[in-house]
Amino acid sequence: MQNALLKNNSLLSQLKSQLRETTPRVEGRIKGTDRGFGFLETEDGKSYFVPPPYMKKVLHGDLVKAVIHEERDNKGELRENAEPEELIEMGLSRFIGRIQKVQGKLAVVPDHPSIKQALRGRAINGLDEKTLADGDWVVASLKNHPLKANNTGFSVEITQLIAKSEDHYAPWSVILARHNLPNEQPVIDEEWTLTDPEGLVREDLTADNFFTLDSESTLDMDDALAITPRAEGGWVLKVAIADPTAYVAEGTVADIEAKSRAFTLYLPARTITMLPKELSDDLCSLIENQRRPALIATINLDATGALVGKAEFSAGWVESKAKLDYLKVSDWLEGKGDWQPANQQLATDLKALEALTAARLAWRHDNALVFKDFPDYRFVLDADGKVVDIIVEERRVAHKMVEETMLLANVCAADFLAEKTGQGVYNVHQGFDAEKVAGALELIAEQGLTYHEEAFTAQSLDTLLGFRHLRLALDSLESGWLDARLRRHQGYSLLSIVPGPHFGLGFKSYATWTSPIRKYGDILNHRLIKAVLAGQTPHPLDESLPEQLTAARKVNRQAEREVKDWLYARFLEEKIGERFEAEIFNINRGGMRARLLANGAAVFIPGSAIHAVKDEIICDADNSWIKIKDEVQYRVTDKIQVELTEVKVDQRSLIARPSA
Repeated sequence: MQNALLKNNSLLSQLKSQLRETTPRVEGRIKGTDRGFGFLETEDGKSYFVPPPYMKKVLHGDLVKAVIHEERDNKGELRENAEPEELIEMGLSRFIGRIQKVQGKLAVVPDHPSIKQALRGRAINGLDEKTLADGDWVVASLKNHPLKANNTGFSVEITQLIAKSEDHYAPWSVILARHNLPNEQPVIDEEWTLTDPEGLVREDLTADNFFTLDSESTLDMDDALAITPRAEGGWVLKVAIADPTAYVAEGTVADIEAKSRAFTLYLPARTITMLPKELSDDLCSLIENQRRPALIATINLDATGALVGKAEFSAGWVESKAKLDYLKVSDWLEGKGDWQPANQQLATDLKALEALTAARLAWRHDNALVFKDFPDYRFVLDADGKVVDIIVEERRVAHKMVEETMLLANVCAADFLAEKTGQGVYNVHQGFDAEKVAGALELIAEQGLTYHEEAFTAQSLDTLLGFRHLRLALDSLESGWLDARLRRHQGYSLLSIVPGPHFGLGFKSYATWTSPIRKYGDILNHRLIKAVLAGQTPHPLDESLPEQLTAARKVNRQAEREVKDWLYARFLEEKIGERFEAEIFNINRGGMRARLLANGAAVFIPGSAIHAVKDEIICDADNSWIKIKDEVQYRVTDKIQVELTEVKVDQRSLIARPSA
């Protein structure tokens, strides 16, 4: 009897082994939902249902191998279900979460829209668990996973307390921690002394009538302007740029820290500087009535705004004679408000700069590219960090005066660096992606778009002139829909250490040097310019720099966007039911996204809120439109009225529906 049982067990094990070997298996990523179940999505585009019991063994983002079973759903129909059995890669490692006490024991819920599980945890040595309360924000790391060998479940290690649950400033602290960004400006204990490269001569320009033009609250002023008329018509423009490299030598602690940060981080109502504030807001800032080291570009322009000859670069000392505010200067130039220039010389200079700006805008329209102005949105916070208002700030004449002079100065620097060194930190944009230009041409032809009756070709779009003609043709259309579709065929703006065209601006090359207090790439361009001025041979730039700076720029922009999304959710939580004018900026298979023109917030409008009959609505991402009963009802760039219907603060999500 015992031998028979053993034999049967052996046969049973063999049968199970055979079944296991013949059962189909797939690899894919887990996609969680907020309803307990999930999906396993493979690289070839297939999707398998993961029932709630199986989802308890995995987390959103996990890369797993799964067994495929045929099982009946609650309607009795056969469906292929995936049962994860082997972990290939964890989707969650270091993460941000909130403390949750489960039956008195410590747990952490990841701050992720697709992960709702409370993962049991423990604090590292040095972090007192008694100080952690429900809702506190923490940094944690996943240590154990149910699909790992010898692991019975999920467990995490809590490594840092970010913010208490009631802290109104949590959005800033949490987002910075999520992206491993610094929470404060650099603090470097150093006696700052000016050190220029051997051979560099600084000219004393403190008698020139330089002035700064910025927001009233700005402390890190890195550009000042001086303008005089030319006898033959036009202007001589001097652009003085603050010179932090006079204090920050290559390889010093401050330089290494600035390189690591790469940019000053501008978050709503908070700025985290790239350089120590002693430099950014004082020694290097072009403060009114203070003598400061600077690099200066002297640029001659004729009455049409065209450059006369080449710009001259020099090192010098400057002294700003006035700190001016965008809004007050714009009001004065438009004949509004009470503010007046302090003297006639300043009034004359501002009028001259206004005229130069108009000429440069006309010149760029005819020779480069001019894009539509978009407003900025400023968050107003009270003392407790609560958003009390969001103010729309239009780009006015004074903003354009600075913008045009900076664009001009950067074009001049690009030419100077290309001629003198053959290297620099350049912004390049190649126009259409080589692999997508055929699709762009097909779309252009389909819409019958031409420029002065000339058809566009792959060859013409590969030139600055042809790309400019396309932009002018698009600008002449009433709707921005075609422009929005064509942008999906364009490449991204990149950084390069060798010169290259910037199709998006319409310039043959473009290198920024006008914000060295705020951008490390501009510091590098300053060093190259100063080396040339000092008669030295510049060091070759590191080939990995563009990738590093691009990655840092991407993370900074993402952090800024995430903080804004959080603040928008807080601000609009009390405005459910209100109506807003909005502009559609994206359409996907689930619905459309639109931006509220009153404050800049992005809302999602699900397809079910657009039209109740599912079979009668098509949300077409490829064509950037939504059809209802085969008729196009909505397109990207359309302006519509929406009603805010739901605000999910935890997910930083705003839901709306169209309103009459």
